[in-house]
Amino acid sequence: MVILLLIWLVQWIYHYINEYLDKDVNQQRTQLLQELAQGGPTLEQRSWGAVLWTALRKWLFWVVAGTLMLLLAHRWLRKSICEEENSRDSENEESEEENRAEMNMIYIFSRRFHLSVPKLASGRRAVQELLSDLLQVSHSLFSDSFFPVLEPAIGVGSACEGWSPQKEDVVYCMFVPLKPPHGYAFHLEPDIMREMPQMRMRVRVELVCTCTREQPNQKILCFLHNSAEELKRNQVASLLHTLCTGPYLDGEKIALWFQTFVISAWSVLPQSHYYSMKVLPSCRSCKMKLMKASGRSFFVEVVFSVQQGDSDIFLSSQPTEAPFPPSTTWLESYAVAEAKFFRHVSMQAPPHSCHLKCLRLCARLLEGSGLSIYALKTTVMHLLTLIPPSEWQHKYLLMRVDDTMHYLRCCLEEKCLKHFFFGNEDMPEEISLPPAFQEAQPLNLFQHLADDPAAQTEALKKFDKLQYYLYFGF
Repeated sequence: MVILLLIWLVQWIYHYINEYLDKDVNQQRTQLLQELAQGGPTLEQRSWGAVLWTALRKWLFWVVAGTLMLLLAHRWLRKSICEEENSRDSENEESEEENRAEMNMIYIFSRRFHLSVPKLASGRRAVQELLSDLLQVSHSLFSDSFFPVLEPAIGVGSACEGWSPQKEDVVYCMFVPLKPPHGYAFHLEPDIMREMPQMRMRVRVELVCTCTREQPNQKILCFLHNSAEELKRNQVASLLHTLCTGPYLDGEKIALWFQTFVISAWSVLPQSHYYSMKVLPSCRSCKMKLMKASGRSFFVEVVFSVQQGDSDIFLSSQPTEAPFPPSTTWLESYAVAEAKFFRHVSMQAPPHSCHLKCLRLCARLLEGSGLSIYALKTTVMHLLTLIPPSEWQHKYLLMRVDDTMHYLRCCLEEKCLKHFFFGNEDMPEEISLPPAFQEAQPLNLFQHLADDPAAQTEALKKFDKLQYYLYFGF
């Protein structure tokens, strides 16, 4: 409307100037004829004046028109700037409202599922100090014996990784690798019964000649070449006769030996002044409950393991599920490699990364779904290699939870969840795997669903109920 008005105004001014100037030109023409008749200026002189006057008339019009156009452009520019500023302010307000709503939702989730991460770091440090002191005492007691050598403990599992789904009664799992003592060697043999994805293996204990290891003024008895009478006279107990069943290392005998040692050694540990300790029943590991005078308690589980070569893959004495295999059967474990992966992610992730809180929240949401914590953990590990670290900032928590649930849903539909450590091209270089792992075909953790359509249908039904609760239960 304003533009039409200005155009009309310019046309009116142009018409007015032309009308006024035409009237003036007629008067000048009459005056010119009179002056010529009276011998005034020549026609040529008068024509130059007319030309100048005509140019002046056009110049005056364009000055007026140009001024009006500048006013119009100035008004339009101011209007555009105001509209852009208003739009930007509106977008900022909408963005702030969305962020505020998302943060409120995160707060609701945190309160509902107790997502405030417990003091896992301080508890982990206390457990590491405890195991370090215990192993130091064991080395002083068993250095001249033929018991397995206990290597430094390695924290594994959700509590040591920083995302335990338990609010209370947190269990810190510590792997204690076993090395053969002098005069022995460990050889890993695949068990006849093989169960994927966990391989079952046995640890064969073999005697090694120590005759060449004689030191001045000291003779090391050799189980291969010294007589049984001499060995008995010197009260040297063979590892094969104490912690083995036949030629194989026995997980139950090792657990009982270590439990007995912990009970006898507790009084000399500095932790005995701050905690009361109780060894809990366990046939393949050593479980301890530590309680402060205030009543606060936590649990420690020591699992014995044997390393495969120089890799991050170990054999574990503690089965994860019933029924338990024979005590001489050790199961392949990826717990150390998983803990190493999460340390790698923490070094790459931005401050206040939400990947651990995402794991904790999803673990709480999946309670009662029938899906294992290991399936969830595998899913998040895959997503951590697919989604850039910058996208794991705390403000993206709900998006990452949604990604995790969607990924799991797709895997249930396709009846396929690939194992993280087999045939994975995105494996960080820091993690050392046996060559067979890198060359192997990916293993399917949902193979049981592919073999049982009814189980898949039931799993999908339970999962959909959980998703409905997740999105509409608040």
